[in-house]
Amino acid sequence: MTENSENQTFRRTGSTGSATETSAGNAAAHDAASFAMLEPREQLRQVLTQAVSGKPFSELYAVAFDHRTAATVGHVLLDALEEQGYGVDDFDAVGALTAAAVPLVSAVILAAASRGEDLDGFVMDFVYPSVKGPSIAGKRVILLDAWLSEKSYVQTSSLVTLRNGNELSLDFSIVEHEGAKVIAVASLIGGVGDADHVAGERQHIEVINPVTSEHTTLPLIQVFDERELRAE
Repeated sequence: MTENSENQTFRRTGSTGSATETSAGNAAAHDAASFAMLEPREQLRQVLTQAVSGKPFSELYAVAFDHRTAATVGHVLLDALEEQGYGVDDFDAVGALTAAAVPLVSAVILAAASRGEDLDGFVMDFVYPSVKGPSIAGKRVILLDAWLSEKSYVQTSSLVTLRNGNELSLDFSIVEHEGAKVIAVASLIGGVGDADHVAGERQHIEVINPVTSEHTTLPLIQVFDERELRAE
């Protein structure tokens, strides 16, 4: 045997695993096949339920970057918006309120493109009060977050946003200052509002422009309610 051949190693091909490994592989394949047969919303529901299990809050990166749901989440968000009266023709851009929403914005843009529709995206600058992305001047926009909940961390647009209005009001005023029109706020998971709230049903939230003190009521669309996911 030559020196080169001694240093080379190759992955074996064919079935070399034990019966236990083969059985586990077959079970995994069956689970994957069963998952693939589900409707996209149900697929996303299952992954979200696992992601929130035992956690008061999650930024949902485990869902946004999961190969099973990275594309699905964009379509489910678009479908939920359409169910609430916001078809892709009704808005021009989607903006990420937090870093956790950035992959969701990308997913929505790509989902819209697959349907032959054009959407821009942007993200709120978390250091300087501005937006990052293509110009939103003259555009109708929807502000998006991953999870808006009573238990959300203060550094996300959640507890401070939804109860004191400070952060979301600031984001709203920045977007309006850029010449855009905010038409709704959407969240993949929500836990805000009355106990009788029905998942997917539109709610509203009031923001106050800190510059003009003008009050604006915005539709708040929660695709999944956290109580719905925790009940399973």
